[in-house]
Amino acid sequence: MIALVESWIDEVNEAHKNDRRPCSVLQNRFKDYFRPELLQSSYFVIVKVLPMPKMPELREAGLGDFMDNEDQLGGITYKDTYYLVPDAAGDVGIHFHELVHVIQWRTLGTRNFIQRYMEEIQRFGYSEKAPLEQMAYGLQKTFEEGVVPFDVEKKVVATL
Repeated sequence: MIALVESWIDEVNEAHKNDRRPCSVLQNRFKDYFRPELLQSSYFVIVKVLPMPKMPELREAGLGDFMDNEDQLGGITYKDTYYLVPDAAGDVGIHFHELVHVIQWRTLGTRNFIQRYMEEIQRFGYSEKAPLEQMAYGLQKTFEEGVVPFDVEKKVVATL
């Protein structure tokens, strides 16, 4: 099933390749949080509807909670690209959150990330209790509270 999800993700990212923008456009806002190289090699796409997998196998595997939340999400990350609905596009906190997921994808690798994310949703449901989401929400909150800038990538890698 992981290979099926990975293939679907690759198709989604390829279909939106011409619409994506480099996160380096956020450099001024995220200076001292994210390395310029990370921002240059990470992307976002503004879409009307977030691309969500609709595979029956995922629902059968207990991931319906994740699949049914698409209307409540502002963004979702697939590898080096995250997707945002228009209402979320201007929220730097959501960009920050999704960039944490980009780092998680890169650090864990595609298949390991998918496996872990699926296991966490099966165990905790789609919520802030799932450790990968908990990390992203926690770091987003820290950023939004205006703490002294810190190396997010270093923090994520050390925590994983």
